[in-house]
Amino acid sequence: MIDNGLPSAPSAHHRGGLDRLGPPMGGPAQELIDSGFALENADAPLLHTGLNLADIAHVIDLHERGVIPHAAAEQLMRVLLKAVRTSAEDFPYDPAFGEPYNSRERYFTAQIGSDAGWLHAGRPRREAVRIALRLHVRSVLEDLVEDAAELAHAIAVVAAEHSRTWLPDQTYLQHAQPSTFGHYLVSFAYPVLRDAERLMDAFEWVNTSPGGAGCVNGSRLLADRSRVASLLGFEGFIEHTRDAMWQIDGLIAALSHASSLLTTQSKLAEDLEIWASNEFDYVTIADGFSRSSVLMPQKRNPYALSIIRGAAGTLIGRLTGFLAVSKSPSARSDNLIYAYGEIPRALDLARRTTRLTSGVVRSLTVNADQMWAALESGFSQATDLAEFVMQTCHLDYRTAYQVVGIAVREASREGLRGIDLDGARLEAAAQQHAGISLGLEGQDLSDILDPRHIVETRTLAGGAAPPVVETMAAECVKKAKSLRDRARAQRTSFEQAEAALVAEAGDFIEGESDDRS
Repeated sequence: MIDNGLPSAPSAHHRGGLDRLGPPMGGPAQELIDSGFALENADAPLLHTGLNLADIAHVIDLHERGVIPHAAAEQLMRVLLKAVRTSAEDFPYDPAFGEPYNSRERYFTAQIGSDAGWLHAGRPRREAVRIALRLHVRSVLEDLVEDAAELAHAIAVVAAEHSRTWLPDQTYLQHAQPSTFGHYLVSFAYPVLRDAERLMDAFEWVNTSPGGAGCVNGSRLLADRSRVASLLGFEGFIEHTRDAMWQIDGLIAALSHASSLLTTQSKLAEDLEIWASNEFDYVTIADGFSRSSVLMPQKRNPYALSIIRGAAGTLIGRLTGFLAVSKSPSARSDNLIYAYGEIPRALDLARRTTRLTSGVVRSLTVNADQMWAALESGFSQATDLAEFVMQTCHLDYRTAYQVVGIAVREASREGLRGIDLDGARLEAAAQQHAGISLGLEGQDLSDILDPRHIVETRTLAGGAAPPVVETMAAECVKKAKSLRDRARAQRTSFEQAEAALVAEAGDFIEGESDDRS
């Protein structure tokens, strides 16, 4: 055979491999329609608005650069504005035609013919969908931050109202030290505020544009990527084009912070469910957040608390599931195919649950008398008593601890309370433990044993003294208002940018019509 330096024709053995190149021939298999395309089309309502906006911005950018002819740009803008006015439910998304982007292409082509093809210039389908996802997620995140701020505000307000509602604080469901319901409750405002701040950080990630990134290495048609970002109200664009198409770390962060936010609420709900029981009777869940038993007339089930706890578990599962599909090699669609629906729905669940928790807190009835009765009947002053013995009698703390522990055990056996302890019992305990005398016989211990006095001594930063609790609650209210205002300002900015984009599309058509007249 003569070698002429040209590649030889493929042999029959290798010719079949060429079928791997080029677009598939024929329609999709029914099994693919019923699974993959049906899955993606179920997410179309979440992406519909964002896809319309992304397409409009892309057409404006192409037209301004002279890439797309005037007539074709006007045709595209008309059909896109029609899509803006059409709800996702009424738009002809159909799994038989592929994913939502394919349904849109088919519809636009049916309306304006081959002019619809200009929409693909310099942009793969994934770019449009990535933009749509970010537009939707940033809106939901803004709502969630505002809802979290409202929850922190509600918690802080109720906490301030109960800065003098005396409570035996607990660890392991056992009396620990005297406190107040206000001090207990405000401990939940702080983590809610921290998660809201973290969600704002995630929001900054979402509010950057992947527009103009092309497939992986950019596009020579769109040298300046800032125009699309500006039209869509993004703060800027993602620097690296390949990273822009495939990054998911911000989505993981948003889902993680939302899961943390609901986990905090779940802890509170778990406590309130226990405290709402007949055995505690510390609180009553309002009727509007409760449910009756169909069978048992006496039952009053705190149904809302079950929803909160279950939602936290669900979000933890969705976070874990998304992490599992995100570990694929780079530049794979697996992770983001599922992100289009999972992330928005998870954040929406977090939003609705956070609003539910706010309602529960605002409407909560607190049984202050029952809390005080429980505090008065126990031995939560034991730690303060041990510290008093240590300082007054010049003992090491471990010895003082043992002496008070013996006195508590003996008094409990006799059916007494912590406020019933006296110097004589401490003397007997000291003799039993170490054969020593404390010199406390006949000494007035009433202040040391009074739970209210103990709480009022907790004036250190973060302590349970009522003025300290009231100050912390006021600070939380202030932080919550600031967060809420920031979130609302962002929402206003987005709404203005989106309205301006649609208005520019309308002006574009009017201007083109004027030019031709």
